[in-house]
Amino acid sequence: MTPTLPIRLPCPPGACVCDRERLLQTAGTDQRILCLTRQEEKRLTERLANIASLSDLQYLQQRMFEQLGIRLEIAPGFNEVRSMRGIAIDIAELPGMCRKTRTAIPAAIRRGLEKRPQIAWDLLNAHDLLRDA
Repeated sequence: MTPTLPIRLPCPPGACVCDRERLLQTAGTDQRILCLTRQEEKRLTERLANIASLSDLQYLQQRMFEQLGIRLEIAPGFNEVRSMRGIAIDIAELPGMCRKTRTAIPAAIRRGLEKRPQIAWDLLNAHDLLRDA
């Protein structure tokens, strides 16, 4: 007998649009996102808020995709980047992802970038925005 992984508890009715029940009932769907329990989400956001370098952030992006199926894209915004709000953090639509998780991940990344501005500079440099500086 194989042990089952804990899955996220359902959100209160009407509070979320995650379609958790439909995802559980549909066979053959990717249900990895449901393994992100509230405790695991807290660990993930703490880890994202305490990133040490751009390579660490990129590593976490890769691991989030491999383990949970979350596609995360971080790039400079279309306008000037004057603060961490100018960095665009996009999460691709993923059935089963809670609304709170969708907002908690970018907020944690921004906190991490504010703690270590060098990571934001490295991110801008990776997109050739500081080429002539």
